[in-house]
Amino acid sequence: MKLRALVARIRRQFIAGVLLALASVAPALAAPKPGDIAPDFAGRTYEGQSISVAAYTGKVVVLSFWASWCGPCRKELPILESIQQVAGKERVQVVAINIEDRNTFRKIARKLTSFNLLLATDTSGHAQRAYGVNGIPHMVIISKSGQIMRVHQGYAEEALDDIVKDLNQAVAE
Repeated sequence: MKLRALVARIRRQFIAGVLLALASVAPALAAPKPGDIAPDFAGRTYEGQSISVAAYTGKVVVLSFWASWCGPCRKELPILESIQQVAGKERVQVVAINIEDRNTFRKIARKLTSFNLLLATDTSGHAQRAYGVNGIPHMVIISKSGQIMRVHQGYAEEALDDIVKDLNQAVAE
């Protein structure tokens, strides 16, 4: 009888410990929302350098998670490039974060060398988890002070007017 009681007590403590651990991890897994400070890591460059959102304080930062197999994402890249060109690097930094494997990213990046936006990769999934990316395209607009202004998830062309409005508002602030 004493052995059963001990096993039951250990089982309860184990379950309580697991629940406590899950409760402490849950907030970290929650996707950031408008008003939150943006997570700092935004992928890696072609050369493997870490991209820090904080390095662009004073500029609006547009993060767009994408993949080559995503039709809307492929249509979005030239639009993001236009945003970068029109807004200028002194006011806006667009970071297009590819979520595919490193070899695929390197092939794509070599074809897009004329782009002014910053091409990045997130093969580790660290930035995707930090930003709560569950599908693509996934865009995050970050204010000049580093706060998330707007998150657009799984959008299509119909959302472009809203995105442009959000970007204009971010640049004007």
